[in-house]
Amino acid sequence: MEQVQVVPVVKKLAEDVVNRIAAGEVIQRPANALKELLENSLDAKATNIQITLKNGGLKFLQIQDNGTGIRTEDLGIVCERFTTSKLQEFEDLNKISTYGFRGEALASISHVAHLSITTKTNGSVCAYKASYVDGHLKAPPKACAGNVGTIITVEDLFYNIATRRKSMKSFNEEYLKVVDVVSRYAIHNPSVGFTLKKQGETLSDVKTNSNSNHKDNILAIHGSAVCRALLEVEDYCSTLKVKIKGFVSNPNYTSKKLLFILFINDRLVDSKGLRKAIEQIYSIYLGKGSYPFVYLSLHLDPMNVDVNIHPTKHEVHFLHEDKVIEKVTEAVQEKLSGSNISRTFYTQTRLPNYNDTSVATMSNEKSIDKAIKLATSSEMPKKLEKSHIISQNKMVRTDSNEQKIDKFLDTTTSVASELKSENSVTRRDIKLTSVLSLRKEIENNCCETLQRIFHNHKYVGVASATWSLFQHETELYICNSNNVFQEMFYQIMLYEFGNFGIIKFSNPLSIFDLIMVAFELPESEYQIEQDKPKEELAQDATDVLMSRSLMLNDYFSIEIDSDANILSIPLLLEGYLPDLNGLPLYLLRLASEVDWSSEKECFKTFSHETARFYVMPPWKQLCSDIDDISDVAPDKNWTWVVEHILFPAFRKCFQPPKKFQEDGTLLQIASLTEMYKVFERC
Repeated sequence: MEQVQVVPVVKKLAEDVVNRIAAGEVIQRPANALKELLENSLDAKATNIQITLKNGGLKFLQIQDNGTGIRTEDLGIVCERFTTSKLQEFEDLNKISTYGFRGEALASISHVAHLSITTKTNGSVCAYKASYVDGHLKAPPKACAGNVGTIITVEDLFYNIATRRKSMKSFNEEYLKVVDVVSRYAIHNPSVGFTLKKQGETLSDVKTNSNSNHKDNILAIHGSAVCRALLEVEDYCSTLKVKIKGFVSNPNYTSKKLLFILFINDRLVDSKGLRKAIEQIYSIYLGKGSYPFVYLSLHLDPMNVDVNIHPTKHEVHFLHEDKVIEKVTEAVQEKLSGSNISRTFYTQTRLPNYNDTSVATMSNEKSIDKAIKLATSSEMPKKLEKSHIISQNKMVRTDSNEQKIDKFLDTTTSVASELKSENSVTRRDIKLTSVLSLRKEIENNCCETLQRIFHNHKYVGVASATWSLFQHETELYICNSNNVFQEMFYQIMLYEFGNFGIIKFSNPLSIFDLIMVAFELPESEYQIEQDKPKEELAQDATDVLMSRSLMLNDYFSIEIDSDANILSIPLLLEGYLPDLNGLPLYLLRLASEVDWSSEKECFKTFSHETARFYVMPPWKQLCSDIDDISDVAPDKNWTWVVEHILFPAFRKCFQPPKKFQEDGTLLQIASLTEMYKVFERC
């Protein structure tokens, strides 16, 4: 008997189901929600936008602007679908000049989160606050105090879509996506001040000033390494009616990922065709696996652009696309071909085995477990997700006798150090109160007598691994080199703050793997009975550094990519390369020993830890237990580094502290005048 097939019945979806599906297309993650809200603020002519997040924006996301605000009578419908002040009829799309036009953003957010709006217009006596659910007011708006502008608060994003919420990556990864969105809009809108930070933190991860310029904001967000390599692109084609402006990096700058920022008619979009064309141009100049920084702004005739092809408005179509791409690539190619200034040198650095035990150890008063927990407790989620780095961790050996840093890094590592050039780099004027205060402390503690001695010294030689000899006038002095060098590097950290050159690694180095190496060292003070497993602590420490990656890159030229790899460290002294064997312990100490709770203490402890790392040059491990300098292998060039790089730096701007007179760091061991008197008596 033939079986009869049941034909499915077609039914109309319930309105709440339709709205939730549509909301899921527009609002895919916190970064999408913020992008929509950012565009509303910009459409409202805001000149200052402040953004605060908690748990990557999933728990709490707030954006505050000083724009025109929302009329009180419009609060009743502002979150209903397809309500907008920017579009009246379909034909208006042909000349649309605003970011938003469909009236879906607030409606979509209100269907997947708890949404509230506080707003005040210029002519209003007070502000009004309203809360929404599924596009409708929960209660009539209430009068409250407030400034002109709008505050939109989004809480518990995707609370009613469990699968979407569970599919989100770690809080830190979601936060980094938000940082990326805000950074792009900040670069393109220099007349608007942007501030982005985590709830409860004082330091901002993105901060730009209003009335700045594109280059200033690129410097503030991506640091001096990118800024010093920028080439300005500007062109106009009357035939295609396209105006091209932007900045691209010269062939000296490379990154492991392409940073491609594209705005078309002031709208953040992507163009696969243009992206591919740019990559092909740079493939001529850069090696395989190396990519540039590209920021481009194209202005086309609105009649030639279709913005209504994607729910998130991330893609646009425009007429004569191939010809426009060709025109843009010609403009970029012209700039690159005219760039012939080199600011990069390459050096080969031999990495010996990591067997030095003279590195300063962590405080005995707290375990490594508690130290990292202290750094993560205030702002990191309680349960940290392990990234894919753990599963890929195959190169780290568990046998401490076999695990050496030179097994982790190549025995010969190519390092590119980008030097600062007076002609090519605009020096940043740092006005942070905390940094100025720390500089003032150095100046107040400076001993003028010692300063005169160091500034006018004549180098004599190395007495041992720790002590060096030099002469001033008729006196011979011996100084504790480690103490003096550490103080010098600490001062360089504060006086060159935000203006460092970079030492770039030829290959990305996994922070997680490096910290795992550090835990095999006795200096880490890891206690297997008391502390959490090494893998868990290493991931916690990695997350601490990842959460501050933008600040580390901007202020200290420590670049960390989205895969938790460290790409560079600061160049503190021209021609001087620190011992990379100390890198694992340095990263661990940054995560556990730096006081991240306050700005001043953060910069102070960070500078001290960095100085400790830089004070251990390659020769220190060779002779840490050697008192007789003759026992050191003669083919080592550490004495040349001390004589020709480190000691000459004292003559420039070193400010020795008064404590050097009291703690035995500097001792006078002979006076020629007194010796002459002795000879006369003889």
